[in-house]
Amino acid sequence: MLQQILRDMYIDPELLAELNDEQKHILFYKMREEQVRRWREREEQVREEEAGLKRMARLKLKNGKRVQWLRGNDGEVWVWIMGEAPGDKPYDEISEELMAERARQQAQKEADELWKKKEAEITQKFRDAMAKEKARIVAEKWKIETEDRKAAKLMEEKIQEELMKREEEERQRGEEQIRQQEGRRAQELYLSLKQAQQYSQHHENEDPEWVEQLRRSKAADEERSHKARRARDEYRRQSLRAIQKGKVAGLSNLFQGTGLNNEQEAKLAVTCPVPPVIVKIPNSKVWERPLRPFSREVIIQWFKVEQLPRRAGFERNTNMIAPWFHGIISRQEAEELLMNKSEGAFLVRVSEKIWGYALSYRHQCGFKHFLVDASGDFYSFLGVDPNRHATLTDLIDFHKEEIITSTGGELLLDPCRQMKNPPDYSPLFE
Repeated sequence: MLQQILRDMYIDPELLAELNDEQKHILFYKMREEQVRRWREREEQVREEEAGLKRMARLKLKNGKRVQWLRGNDGEVWVWIMGEAPGDKPYDEISEELMAERARQQAQKEADELWKKKEAEITQKFRDAMAKEKARIVAEKWKIETEDRKAAKLMEEKIQEELMKREEEERQRGEEQIRQQEGRRAQELYLSLKQAQQYSQHHENEDPEWVEQLRRSKAADEERSHKARRARDEYRRQSLRAIQKGKVAGLSNLFQGTGLNNEQEAKLAVTCPVPPVIVKIPNSKVWERPLRPFSREVIIQWFKVEQLPRRAGFERNTNMIAPWFHGIISRQEAEELLMNKSEGAFLVRVSEKIWGYALSYRHQCGFKHFLVDASGDFYSFLGVDPNRHATLTDLIDFHKEEIITSTGGELLLDPCRQMKNPPDYSPLFE
């Protein structure tokens, strides 16, 4: 189950709800480690591809032109960062200039649009005046005084020159007004941008709510990192001690770099002999396990086909059902059985969430539930410790002497026995 979660980098929300905070921290740590491993593989692949491209580029440029980069005192390619090189303007001055330039460009754009409108109005105004005056002259002079056409022409030219002069004067006055308005608009935009920058800096530096929120976020990140690091170190120590005692079948990939080579691990790992139990399932086809449990019937069939041959739920070296073993019961039913028990009481029930079991534990302040992954050829807690046990009984016996989590200090003391007749596990053994 853990390998599937790390492969898909996804955990079902219902399964995640079964884990407590410390289990979630450890599972997050393992998923994060898998992400780092994949990232390193991708980086190595990218480096190999870049090396291949460089070799091809060198072959292509062997007899051609080359580009040689300027390098600094450290031998690396020299890079210039604006504002940090000698002689560069400081950031505040560059920011002032950029804001002034933006304001000037915006004002110039608005002035150009305004001038186009003004120029069109002036041109249309004098064009209409010229046409009107020309019509008047034609009507009054040319039609009535046909002999004075030359004088009328001279008068027309004189009036036209006067109108053009007046048009040019008005055009100059309009341009001056536009320039003055452009200067005022640029100053207004500059002051507006300046006030917005000061407002942003003031609220960023002095807003007590924002400062408090940032402080809480940093404190939460540090707390999560501290818990994950502390749990990782504790489980590394606990796992090595478990191997040295010879009570576990091996280690997961999380703690393979602890200084024990393969030969030493092979000597320390102990596998428990499992006597076979023959189970007959009438009229059954070849068993193919679904991706996850979806009904009680499928869970019962899985238990009979895969778990009974491994003596799951039996006491060591006997054919008696272990007193702590229960059937397919819910979390609420398990808590009701443990309600009046003392701290350290526990039971193991068949899980409806994963291919495995759930260990329910009576704590001083309530109850804890730990998922036991049995989807492979070993038994281990999901998201808690890296120890792999050959049988379910080995896991229970191991944690009668060793704690489950470093923060909770859970030791399995008193098994919670059956309260029903027939017992709740009877469908599993029918």
